[in-house]
Amino acid sequence: MADSNKSIAAYDDLERVTSYDADMDIMHPNRHRMVDVIVEVLAAGESAPSWVLDLGTGTGFLLRRLLSRFSRAQAVAVDGARPMLELARARLGELAVRVDFRVGDFRELASLCAGLPAIDAVVSSFALHHLPPEAKSALAETAFALLSPGGWFLSADLILAEDDFVEDLTQRLRARGIVGRAGGRDARFLDEAGTRAYLGRLEENEGDQPQRLGSDLAALGHAGFEHVAVFWRDTREVVIGGV
Repeated sequence: MADSNKSIAAYDDLERVTSYDADMDIMHPNRHRMVDVIVEVLAAGESAPSWVLDLGTGTGFLLRRLLSRFSRAQAVAVDGARPMLELARARLGELAVRVDFRVGDFRELASLCAGLPAIDAVVSSFALHHLPPEAKSALAETAFALLSPGGWFLSADLILAEDDFVEDLTQRLRARGIVGRAGGRDARFLDEAGTRAYLGRLEENEGDQPQRLGSDLAALGHAGFEHVAVFWRDTREVVIGGV
């Protein structure tokens, strides 16, 4: 529980919030493709979603794509940090009139979403890795209960490799990619060693605790989701979901 509180507190930091999108483009450039995969999966369904629940809305990066693609959809945006939701509201512009913004902890999702109609899709982007396994499993069960029959749960997030050797290799590849994209313009990312040290401090400060892919998929299956699958993967970044 303490680690989840730490992650919420980290995003109440105005400096971290204002630099978030620029940092994400350096550290996680795949997120553009990842949110597109979520939108594509939902668009391939028999009917467009009318109500979407976005967990960890952040700056509204995923939510803007969804609302732009599904012109009749309404959304509930949940995030533990009010400054993030304010930034999301600004990013969404006129689309924000279709969003119910709610500040709160994922672990209290049932109470946060009390009174909502049945949800057609629960989505999340780079948020659920802040939860420990037991909290992630409980969240999956709550999401399942909120969804209408045939509703989707889709998450774009981080995972650990299946063994320590591959995890270390993956982290080295990650650091080298960041150094290359930074191009010497960011003092945090001048070389591999400095980049890995910075990332370690950042993940500790934000309470990151990604799990292995098998654990995340099992949590969805145990919650009752069917057709649980990996829709996209690149080393430590995945899009998973179930119906």
